[in-house]
Amino acid sequence: MPTRSPATLPPSTTPRLDDSSPDVVLLAVTGMSPAILTETIWALAQLPEPVIPSRVVAVTTLEGRRQLGRLFEPSPDLNGLSPWEALRQNLDGTGHDVDGRLRFGLTGNDVQVITDVEPASGASRELTDLRTPTDNLAAADAILDAVRGLVANPDLRVIGSLAGGRKTMGALLYACFTLAARESDQLTHVLVSEPFETLPGFWFPQQPGPALKHRDGTTHAPADARVELAEIAFVPLRNLFQRELGRPVGSFSRLIEACRTQVRRQAGESLRLTIETTRTTLHINLLRIDLAPREHLLLMFLISRAKRGEPDLRHFNLIPEPLAEFQKELRSNADSRNLGDWRHGACTTDTVDEQDIRRALSSLRKRLRTAGPEGGTLSLLLPERGRFTLELPAAQMFLR
Repeated sequence: MPTRSPATLPPSTTPRLDDSSPDVVLLAVTGMSPAILTETIWALAQLPEPVIPSRVVAVTTLEGRRQLGRLFEPSPDLNGLSPWEALRQNLDGTGHDVDGRLRFGLTGNDVQVITDVEPASGASRELTDLRTPTDNLAAADAILDAVRGLVANPDLRVIGSLAGGRKTMGALLYACFTLAARESDQLTHVLVSEPFETLPGFWFPQQPGPALKHRDGTTHAPADARVELAEIAFVPLRNLFQRELGRPVGSFSRLIEACRTQVRRQAGESLRLTIETTRTTLHINLLRIDLAPREHLLLMFLISRAKRGEPDLRHFNLIPEPLAEFQKELRSNADSRNLGDWRHGACTTDTVDEQDIRRALSSLRKRLRTAGPEGGTLSLLLPERGRFTLELPAAQMFLR
């Protein structure tokens, strides 16, 4: 990768490069490798249109914050400079304007440690690592808060780096950018050539000091490293879902569920369901699907409740009783002259418990997905945890 050398012109006449607007913030998730910050910033400065962030914000764990402290520790391998000082001096010496930029430290404004709540005491605590689903939910909320806090300022452009921390942190940052970031924001990953990616003491290619020694005994000059920046494309859904929801949504999990609800609602706009009462047949637009009796019973139960405007039962353990009443209603309405009417069968006489309902939903979902695109769309609208409804307007469902 081409680099700029401070030796090309005397220091007194080195031109100042017209770097990015001072209102660029680098937001990174970090873990045990604080070098991803110096590597990313160095790579940003090598772009055809160089970018020097005005400030850096890191979202990390308690152990991650301790590791970030290494950025500010003087090192004999860097001629007595700290890695952060060495980077700033290098950028300044190669013509980049760092005055008033690259604000970063170990304060709470710069390093945001992921926290959760101790269940027994209700006290907040900083997480040392991310090991449980609860830890990851706390990380998701922290990253979403960091992204939203920055993108709320129209004068800032945010560059996210998902190179550091556990893989789940990078995945969560990507998800948060998709949900909350703007078209003008950018998501990146820094690529470092071997063996420098794991070489102790490597911070950026033009760092001062001697060659670095690998554990296998070989030595490597930092100048030989290739550090490149990959831009990660994301689809900014911020405007779409803010318009549809009409209000901000708090936690990461609630935002995800709100967006899923909108996706389901929009997916169902093109569907028209007709379920037959005397045969176990479902029509989705022009698609016909033959169902198993219990699948048909459950779907007919859902459609009937929607047509009657009955409330969502939410918890699956509340379903058996009203379902038993519905079975009784079906039996009484069965045509006694039509022995082929499925309502004469065991499906309307057998007791159905919660596990039976879950199994019937599972088999119905699989049947719909294999029936065609319309069936796959309808499968998204079936009941799931915390919701026992068919997510489709009653006006689009018909009993025949």
